[in-house]
Amino acid sequence: MQHGLFSDNESQSLPLADAKVQYLPNWLDNKTANTLFDLFLEELDWQEGTINIFGKTMKIPRLQAWYGDVGTDYTYSGVRMQPLPWQRELHSLKAQCEQQCETQFNSVLANLYRHGQDSMGMHSDDEPELGCEPVIASVSLGELRNFDFKHKVSGEKFRLPLEHGSLLIMRGETQKFWQHGIAKTKQDLQARMNFTFRRVLVD
Repeated sequence: MQHGLFSDNESQSLPLADAKVQYLPNWLDNKTANTLFDLFLEELDWQEGTINIFGKTMKIPRLQAWYGDVGTDYTYSGVRMQPLPWQRELHSLKAQCEQQCETQFNSVLANLYRHGQDSMGMHSDDEPELGCEPVIASVSLGELRNFDFKHKVSGEKFRLPLEHGSLLIMRGETQKFWQHGIAKTKQDLQARMNFTFRRVLVD
């Protein structure tokens, strides 16, 4: 397993202006992370969806699934997603994130990157449904992938390798000032999962 920026069991705040981001590289022990990866690969309802970009409908370059409480519909890139009922272990993982972040979540976007050509374009989690300063808890399982930040005003960039079993927490004005994404790579990579827990504002 490759190593990230920080030592084992070290929690660090990332040096990003206008942001509040914390990274816990070994938030889950290796055995638990391995077990969850295999379980979620088999049990979650992974789908190859589409998004609208500049008026064109395109396949999303990864598999995904949206789970959450009743009423936590979510819209991004012109696509409205309705939540699937919580899978048991995914709901337990949500509870662990809530305890760590000291906040409540009601939904999660699960992404499955099958290989290096699967990606996530640069974006901010700033949809109206998330409120003005959302807390996003991002759990990574499987292959290490680089997570890129870019400041919307200064253009400053920061790259963080997200490790198997890690937790990344974004708070405050992070989504207002920063974009983030997962770039394609020609490297021969194994599968990676990511779970971004958030709280959707429900009427």
